[in-house]
Amino acid sequence: MAELSAQEMELVAVLQAGLPLVSRPYAAIGARIGMSEKEVIEHLANWQTDGTIRRMGVIVRHHELGYRANAMVVWNIPDEQVQEVGRLLGEQSVVTLCYQRPRHLPDWPYNLFCMIHGQDREVVLGHVKMLAGLLSEQCGLPDVEHNVLFSRRRFKQRGARSIEEKSVISQQIAGSC
Repeated sequence: MAELSAQEMELVAVLQAGLPLVSRPYAAIGARIGMSEKEVIEHLANWQTDGTIRRMGVIVRHHELGYRANAMVVWNIPDEQVQEVGRLLGEQSVVTLCYQRPRHLPDWPYNLFCMIHGQDREVVLGHVKMLAGLLSEQCGLPDVEHNVLFSRRRFKQRGARSIEEKSVISQQIAGSC
């Protein structure tokens, strides 16, 4: 991360806490740290251009929205097809994320993971069946080995942190003494 001014560090810290749920979140953030809405947006655009920020994402609290049957589906895909299959699965509306991971043989043959959220297990299992059929039809992978791992526990979800807001505030207070 490039050298940031105190105000830029404050912007990062506030952004890490998440966007406020208002019609103009960048204006609200700017008001909080003494920037205009335009300045906040310009900083974000510059950071995306120079690679400081690669992407911004949303963390959805699925349970609160009624999605209680959440499953990670793990697939054993031939290595030469994993990119094609991952792209196909990732394009499906029922898949919320899809990514490749290394196998850990002999115990763990799976190399492609995708998350499916549903309101009940039967709906999720129906989606898995549909995806398996898609892999058979479009990728020539009939009966592809896979496993459905339903969540049993929720963990706190939050984005990455590189600057803690309280440390920025502490620095500002110390600097004003």
